[in-house]
Amino acid sequence: MAELKITLVKSTIGAIPKHKKTVEALGLKKIGASKVLPDNAATKGMIQQVRHLVKVEEV
Repeated sequence: MAELKITLVKSTIGAIPKHKKTVEALGLKKIGASKVLPDNAATKGMIQQVRHLVKVEEV
């Protein structure tokens, strides 16, 4: 199964609360923080919601 490396590149300050919670649920706390997560429908949906705040790479 493929995995995705997700990196927070923009601050959540000023973001709507739902997006802040989504970023937190992805496991990202600070700008530059990265997390490797499985490439499944749930993860892709979360990424799609906050695509303007994160950078995604395939691992």
